[in-house]
Amino acid sequence: MPITELTSTHPTQPLSLAGRHVLVTGASRGIGWATARACASAGATLTLSARDAERLNRRRDELIASRNASCAAVAADLTVPNAAERMVADAVAINGPIDILVNNAGFGASQPFAKMTAEHWDEMIGVNLSGVFHVTRAAIAGMLERKDGRIINVASTAGVTGYAYVAAYCAAKHGVVGLTRALAKEYARSGITVNAVCPGYVDTDMTATTIDTIVRKTGRSAEEARAELAKINPQGRLIRPEEIADAVLWLAGPGAASVTGQCIVIAGGEVMP
Repeated sequence: MPITELTSTHPTQPLSLAGRHVLVTGASRGIGWATARACASAGATLTLSARDAERLNRRRDELIASRNASCAAVAADLTVPNAAERMVADAVAINGPIDILVNNAGFGASQPFAKMTAEHWDEMIGVNLSGVFHVTRAAIAGMLERKDGRIINVASTAGVTGYAYVAAYCAAKHGVVGLTRALAKEYARSGITVNAVCPGYVDTDMTATTIDTIVRKTGRSAEEARAELAKINPQGRLIRPEEIADAVLWLAGPGAASVTGQCIVIAGGEVMP
């Protein structure tokens, strides 16, 4: 069939998540906040979670005011024992069963491996990998009961390649990718898809912290440090959070029903797995 005929007989429809409950962790800034905005615009019922309750409540109020969203905020520190289970239970109590889980909470920090402390290792694994495990385990029971659900993990290019001085972060994100693929296989016949997005350097607060570290350790200016990170991307720029949110939104929608176990790299061609 000619492309023109396809276009004329199958017009593109705006993606709708109306009637779907989306839980986004790490939702108060960066990729999580961009994802929350995108899902709100698609009509989803939202539960936002992050550690900073004050900022999180402001974000909730902003979505309600700007997008007339059905939105709740549940603050949680996922490094605290049983916090994930309590957060998921609260989200379900407020907005009903979770249809779409976006595991976005996490952060990166650097240490040379020979000088790495056990505390640094445990922190990177705990926040970036164990947090995904605990939240997913708490949320998946309801999905299995309904034989329907989407789990979308925000990993990183650090989950498909290596970078110097961030061994613990790379190990954690590789773990997220492995967990994604394992769960996709395990639940392929259960109506649940499990995927990951793997961004390169994104223009977020976390990247700003990386720039500050480069400035402090090398004496370069912030502009020089930012340019150095942008050069890693063959397109010569930092990724926008909204670009990651668009990929998450697609994975959450009906058009991605057969997509599972995938790790979608969004990095301008930096990594081609």
